[in-house]
Order: sequence, then C-alpha cells, then structure tokens
Amino acid sequence: MTLTNWAGNTPFTASRLHRPASLGELRRLVAAARRIRALGSGHSFNDIADSPGELVRLDRMPPLIEVDEAAARVRVGAATTYARLAPELHARGLALANLASLPHISVAGSVATGTHGSGVGNPSLSAAVRGLELVTADGSLVTLERGHEDFPGAVVALGALGVVTALTLDLVPAFELRQYVREGVPDDAPFDEIMADGHSVSLFTDYRDTRAWIKHPAEPVSDGWRGTRPADGPRHPVPGMPAGSCTEQLGVPGPWHERLPHFRPDAPPSSAGNELQSEWLTDRAHAAAALRGLRAVGDRIRPVLQISEVRTIAADDLWLSPSYGRDSVAFHFTWVKDPVAVRPVIELVEDVLAPFDPRPHWGKLFVRRPAVPGRFRELVRRYDPEGTFGNAFTRALLDT
Repeated sequence: MTLTNWAGNTPFTASRLHRPASLGELRRLVAAARRIRALGSGHSFNDIADSPGELVRLDRMPPLIEVDEAAARVRVGAATTYARLAPELHARGLALANLASLPHISVAGSVATGTHGSGVGNPSLSAAVRGLELVTADGSLVTLERGHEDFPGAVVALGALGVVTALTLDLVPAFELRQYVREGVPDDAPFDEIMADGHSVSLFTDYRDTRAWIKHPAEPVSDGWRGTRPADGPRHPVPGMPAGSCTEQLGVPGPWHERLPHFRPDAPPSSAGNELQSEWLTDRAHAAAALRGLRAVGDRIRPVLQISEVRTIAADDLWLSPSYGRDSVAFHFTWVKDPVAVRPVIELVEDVLAPFDPRPHWGKLFVRRPAVPGRFRELVRRYDPEGTFGNAFTRALLDT
C-alpha cells in the first residue's frame, strides 16, 4: 500500500487500508484488529494518522447528515467534509458558528485535532460538538454526550480512544459576511482591536509586511481602516500566488460558508501538498509580545516561510484542545517543502514562543512534546487498554 499524508512528507507504514461500507463491517474490522486507526482526509503534516497495523477510512459508509432544525443541531457522519455539510445546513437556514481555512477537511479529523478558524468570540470547531459515537477496541459502539464525565477528553482525542463514526454539532442561524483584504497593517496597530473588527479576522505576515483578512457582517469596512489600504484585487494568502482558488473578496456579500474559509471547496489551494505546516497557540494576552519576538527573528524565518497566519480563538473546556481554558492567539506557519531546512526554524520559533506556554496544533509539525494531562492518559487506558489505536505519535506523547 502506498499512502501518504496531505503534504506527502510522511509515507504511512500501515500494511492495509480498509474502507467499510457499513457500521457492522467497521465494528467487525476493529474487533479483529491488533492495531488499527482511523484516517480522515489526511490533512496532517506528521505521523498522527498512521498506524503500525491497519488503517480504516469511512468514506464508503452510508452518508449521514441529519438536521434537527427545532433543536439547531446536526448529526453527521465522521467522514463528511465541511464542504459537503455546509450547503445542506445553509439550505435549512442554519450554520456552523465558524469554519477552518479549508472546507475540504473531514469533520471527525478536524475535531480530533482541535482545528479552528478565527475570531475573538469563536472557539475551535471541536467546541461545536455536543455528542459523538465511536467504535472501541472490542467493537462496541459507545455514545458520549456533553455532560458525561469522559466527554471533555473524548472530543479532541487524537484518535486514541476509538474510531469516531458520527458527531452531533450545535448550529446557529445562517448569516452573511463580506470579505475584505487590507494591506500595510502597521506593526504597532492595536492587536486586540484589529482582531475584534470582524466575525473572523486573520493576519497574513512574513514578519515584515502584513495583510488583514476581515470577514465582516454585511456592512462596509471603512476606507481608512486602521491606517491600511484596501487591496485593489483578489489576493491569495501567499503573496504572488494566483487567487483563483480563494473565496470571494472585495466586500461582495455572500453566505457564511462561502466567506469563512479562505479557499473554495471546488478548488484546493494553489500550494496544496507543496508545503509543510506548523502552528502554536498561546494565551491571547501574550499576542503582542509574541509578535515582537517573531519579528525580531524574521530574517531567520523568511528563507523557509511561504506565509504565516495569525488568528484568535476563544477558550473551550476540551482537555487536549490547544485553546483549552484560555482565549488564544495562534501562530500558523506555511513552510517550504524542505524538512531538513525547516526543522531548525521550527526549533527557533519554539524557543521564541517558549515564555508564553505554546501548545502545538496536533496535526502539524513541532519538535517539543507538550505535556498531556494525567486524566487523559487514564481515559486512554480505560478505553483502549491493549493499545489497539496507538501509534508512534501517541506513544511518544503518552510515554507508553
């Protein structure tokens, strides 16, 4: 079997990939396996999704999107992508509160790694989960709902507890946004005020020049916003790349799911696969100091950097979420596809951010292993005592 992650930098070592067509078939596969893990859309840059035994992908399972309009909830199959889910919700006058940069990614994989969008009032995508269903090592089907004592540890669980088959998500009323790109953001611009100026705001920077992506309710951003200038045409987050794959800009109003992602669902980003990625989250109170530190080493970052994105994420209560217990700022790095050249710069960024207690995005590249709470280790021991769902990534993380 020849299979790699999104970027192609990590060839999987699993001996076999299963694609069951029913829940019963999945349960039998898991119960019979010595080592098995779920594989989502593969949008990872490390070996988190690999297995020393077998992999299972749920894209052939019966499609599942069950909308409860009265309760403003949706039950969705794990392999469903946000690109598939969002239009269904919008057609019923409902929405997810936020989306990630890419709509191409699967719901379960995004949730399991604490993936997020941006916005001072918007928590991670995982925080929308109110229930999940998973197949555990003996083939049992377990349902956990918000309020269960295991729930905060089971949502962002890195695939270590079982194969998630379905999730129930909270919804909000559908809404419209306009997307603006502003250029020439000053280094001394007030960070908290800028990031609060839209439903979702991202800064794209090489730690020398900075642009702002503002996803704003249906009203104009002022011409002189924060001393910046409006982009004179559509922009790609990576300077110089064609913007044809990006969602519509220039203040044209549109539905939430066509403005919150940076990229259109029918066109993967121009850099897809030709990149490496890292991301760390710190307490938002440290945003200005962390930015100063990164700008100070910008000359050492830029040779291997395509672009860096700075976002804000509201706190949640999920144990392994990078934004657990604190309103956060995320520093995302899209690197050139050269692991040898990138690794020392990753170590440099970790050194710069070290005073601010950085937490890595689980699906991206990092060197320093973060601490994992003992209660999560205990949860893994209870749900997977034989290590059926373990791999090199989780063993290194859990010291098992």
